[in-house]
Amino acid sequence: MSDGRAWEGNIKARLYERVRERGYNSLTAFAEARPTASLLALADELGPEDIAAVQVFSGLVAEAERSRKVTRLVRGQLVRELFQRLPNGWPAVLDDENRLKVAVALGTWTAYSPETHKERVRRIGDALLATPPPPGWRPLGPDDELLLTLLPDEEA
Repeated sequence: MSDGRAWEGNIKARLYERVRERGYNSLTAFAEARPTASLLALADELGPEDIAAVQVFSGLVAEAERSRKVTRLVRGQLVRELFQRLPNGWPAVLDDENRLKVAVALGTWTAYSPETHKERVRRIGDALLATPPPPGWRPLGPDDELLLTLLPDEEA
């Protein structure tokens, strides 16, 4: 986790230098090679002392906007949140403990969703709570069949 140096110097240059050092031509390619890693894990891999998770996400959003793949990014972020918060997949029973875990995952997903997608994300979260996916459902990437059904690509 960054110790404060993440905000010193040219943040974007440092971020993309680290991505290139690891053999990737974009932050998106780096992140997609690790589809279940949290934003914090991605930041730590790029530079635990001087890269923050929010910087990684900001870069991913900028690239998604340029490539018109914001919806894919949003699906991918749900994968990251679910993988982190529900390591055994979607719970079979939504008792108080599991409901809290699901709520935290969906709430964090909403928080990390660009404004253009927040309303859709909220509706999808409500739909997942009203009609839960199969127990154990654990998407491994943004192209998961259920995720594509819930949040199809709309960018042209």
